[in-house]
Amino acid sequence: MAPISIPTTARLPSSLRVDPSNPAVFKILNRLSRASLLTLALDWLDERNLALAAPYLRQPSSSEYSDDEEDEYADDFHPPARSLEALQELYTSLQLRKGSKREVIDRIIEGDWRHGLTLYQLAMADIQYLYDHPTSQKWAAYRIMPLKPLSTNEEEENQQPEVDKESLVIPRFHPSTFLKNLQAQVPPDVKAHYNFDRHRTLPLSILRIFILDSPYNTSLGLQSGSSKTGRKAAATTTFDTSRTVYIAFPDASPYIYISKPQLLSGSAPATGPSSAATNTTGINTTAGEAKSLQHLLLVGIPTALSRPRQRFCLKPTSLATRNLNELLDRRGGANTRQGAAGGGWSIYADEMRDKGKGKRGNRETPLDTVLPSPPLSEEEEGDKEEHGAAGRKEIGAEMKNKRLEPPLSPGAKREEREKKRRKLVAKARFAETALVGDGKGVERVDIILEDEFPSSSIHPSSSTTTSSSSTSSSSSSSSSSSRDRERDRNRERDRDRDRDRERDRDRERGRDREKEKERDKEKNKDTPGDRRSGSSSSSGAAAEAAGKQREEWRPNVKLTFHGPHVFAGIRQLVEAGIVDGERMPGWLTGEEGVTVGKVREGRIRGNKGSGH
Repeated sequence: MAPISIPTTARLPSSLRVDPSNPAVFKILNRLSRASLLTLALDWLDERNLALAAPYLRQPSSSEYSDDEEDEYADDFHPPARSLEALQELYTSLQLRKGSKREVIDRIIEGDWRHGLTLYQLAMADIQYLYDHPTSQKWAAYRIMPLKPLSTNEEEENQQPEVDKESLVIPRFHPSTFLKNLQAQVPPDVKAHYNFDRHRTLPLSILRIFILDSPYNTSLGLQSGSSKTGRKAAATTTFDTSRTVYIAFPDASPYIYISKPQLLSGSAPATGPSSAATNTTGINTTAGEAKSLQHLLLVGIPTALSRPRQRFCLKPTSLATRNLNELLDRRGGANTRQGAAGGGWSIYADEMRDKGKGKRGNRETPLDTVLPSPPLSEEEEGDKEEHGAAGRKEIGAEMKNKRLEPPLSPGAKREEREKKRRKLVAKARFAETALVGDGKGVERVDIILEDEFPSSSIHPSSSTTTSSSSTSSSSSSSSSSSRDRERDRNRERDRDRDRDRERDRDRERGRDREKEKERDKEKNKDTPGDRRSGSSSSSGAAAEAAGKQREEWRPNVKLTFHGPHVFAGIRQLVEAGIVDGERMPGWLTGEEGVTVGKVREGRIRGNKGSGH
């Protein structure tokens, strides 16, 4: 009699085996390289994982060789091994010789694990792919925020919990308790498999969640019969609609990282009435399912972390990237900067930075009474101390070569000074961050500018200065020194113009505040007999506000930066002189630690100290 499966709210067991003929099994294994597959097979054969990844071995017989056994495996291309030690030696020998990846996959599916792979084995294969391709997942950082306790007053029964911004409480994390509480948030018609793994190189733990749309937690939940399309019957499985999500928990950190849900389909999408309806209506059900799963996680994770009289919520941090190193650097634990000091301010947060003359471990501070050595002086002193006499000989040889070289022209010297100055400006704005090979790249940055469009009115003095400077530059265009002076004057003129605009804005804001105060006073003094005058003053105020809106035009401009390392590219633009490093806003250096934001009045909205 076939086993009976009943709906349940329990999660999928790790020992549940998936038929090797399932296309999803081949897809998961085929993503790995040959070396990773062999390493994974040896991990399955380890004593710690053997209970959930047992291979198919020959049954022990009374005699050493049996005729029935020889007949059973005579035509088998991958005969099963006689013992676990022999199977380990086989995969070790495969590591020592060359071969194809398909050979290893066929050996696993048709030979040593012909009875099926467990969900635990598939989870290990997925995590191995994550280690081999660290940028395969797109992560978003969320901050765990404590909530204020609710009031017990009857009048405030419908009150919403408020975030306690002053609290420094971090929830205690225990894997088994967290999974038990998280499973309680999963709907009964959905089954999930959970697998924890400690990252090999980074200080964080990774939780893989594999979700199936089935009410059963047995082998019946892995298949849903067949669906007929015309005369043909196509077998379907719940793997076609399964999703995989990763959650990373950094050590001693109030942040967590959640990956974007991904579909795992071993076969091509069905071309039935449902897909036709999707094309007709234009509604993407896959995107809707991913959003609902994301919402389920954002609600279920803080509930699973909460305890009685201690509730938490998740707050987005506007930081999304495929690089876990960047997330740990910006939103990491106690031994990282946590995004509090980025860009040029990072030198004050690095405890292992040299503080002049090779003194390590002394953190620099802007309140230090002793001024630090200039960056170039530190480099020269370090080179002299490291190389000693050999270094001095090399420096002397370089000086001799420079003497033998022909002298540079004034234009080349000036260009060399400008190049050196641009590098110093870039180092002052970025410090030791935004380097091409630092492994902390951000692939995309989206910024919306909501600043007021600059007015076209220019002071007469500045206009006369502009005309005079333009005539002088045209008359002395042949002289290189005059071009330098003209460039400096233009920079000074731009700075003066910006200061004048800021002063005008401050004056206008002050006048508006005074007018509002006067209007409030007049409204308070108005009597019922003065309604007519009050209506006229309100209409005048409305007309004045409308005129002010017409004057303050704020265009909606969106900037999107793409690349393997956006901020490193901006640093290179500063060093090349394409971007002015002195006037560049602070959010372009990455010191805010956000990849999505709005800029208003020169500052990132919702963040402090972004520079301007």
